[in-house]
Amino acid sequence: MISKRLVVILLSFSLVGCAAQRSLSAGSAALPALPNETIQPDYGASALPGASLPCGFPPQASHHHPNRHANPAACPVALNAHYPGIRNKHFPVADIPGLHPGDIVGLYAFPSSAAGATVAIVDAYNDPTAEKDMNVYRSRFGLPPCLSSSGCFRKVNQDGIARKYGHASKTWSQETALDLEMVSAVCPRCPILLVEARSASIDDLGASVDEAVTLGARAVSNSYYTTEWPDETSEDVHYNHPGIAITASSGDVGSGAQASPYYPAASPYVTAVGATTLIGNPAGKTETAWAYAGNGCSLYEAQPSFQVGVPCATRSAVDMAVVGDPQTGVTMFATQAGGWVVAGGTSIGAPVVAAAYALSGKLASPSFSYAHRAGFEAIPPAPPGGYDVATGLGFPYGVSGL
Repeated sequence: MISKRLVVILLSFSLVGCAAQRSLSAGSAALPALPNETIQPDYGASALPGASLPCGFPPQASHHHPNRHANPAACPVALNAHYPGIRNKHFPVADIPGLHPGDIVGLYAFPSSAAGATVAIVDAYNDPTAEKDMNVYRSRFGLPPCLSSSGCFRKVNQDGIARKYGHASKTWSQETALDLEMVSAVCPRCPILLVEARSASIDDLGASVDEAVTLGARAVSNSYYTTEWPDETSEDVHYNHPGIAITASSGDVGSGAQASPYYPAASPYVTAVGATTLIGNPAGKTETAWAYAGNGCSLYEAQPSFQVGVPCATRSAVDMAVVGDPQTGVTMFATQAGGWVVAGGTSIGAPVVAAAYALSGKLASPSFSYAHRAGFEAIPPAPPGGYDVATGLGFPYGVSGL
């Protein structure tokens, strides 16, 4: 069993702008221009031209995987120095850049007005402003509050106790804010459970998934990933919960690096969610594979029966994809990110799809999606009803395929 394996959190909170790019929200302001700069997350830690990489904790080398790159867990998030964020909680909605909740729901035709099952978010360390930030986001966009006092929101550590959290982490706080707010956007009436692992080890994160299920979560989102290693199948037990929808981000690929699969997205028991680039508006948009989303054929996980016929002899580590390119990213409010910012990366997909599962009520495994391909719109080069390694079955349209 791998002990305390550190996880790569290449979450790509790329806060970006492009003179030609407009938010899809009616009246939303265009993102500020960044001259002659491209968005290129780097391997191991998101990197943007002119970006800062806030390191939360000292790097710790791992001896479990001799071919690993230098451990990047200390620098998981990049904040664009050209777009520091908007601290005003009451900033005019029309001027808040990025995709708003209505944009996300409209893009994928999610039935967001329905009541949904409990969604759990699994992240590491402690976000002391998690509930507060989430409710700033919800309030600004007219979503109902989700408070611990009402029972809608619950925060516990990996032992299921609402105290004794790990130390606060600026970068993990940003990830937590994104996850909670994406669930809020897609399913405003879903109860939300936040389980904070004591560390960014795969053991602790996996134990937190188990605890989330024990506490009644029906869908569990995992926006973290690590490079594959020979013993990873021993961790699959944490993600194997029949009747519970488990989602995982497919991971982000560094500038100039070849796309590769990551774990736990490579586990056959999770729905692995990749990322797309959005072009156009909700009425006439198209989506293409985001160039920096992790994907590929697993090195160690066998091909699951539901993927027979896909172009991999082993587990292909993307089942579906939603928007993730930071140039067409989502609005997020996070105290630790400077207020209102724009987030990107495959971190968006896991909570979005987990919330969609909660709306569907079926809470199935990914095998259900492969048997119900009419619920997805394939993304070229995949033909209609087909499959592409980078984007899987495509993006969900409604929840009939979930």
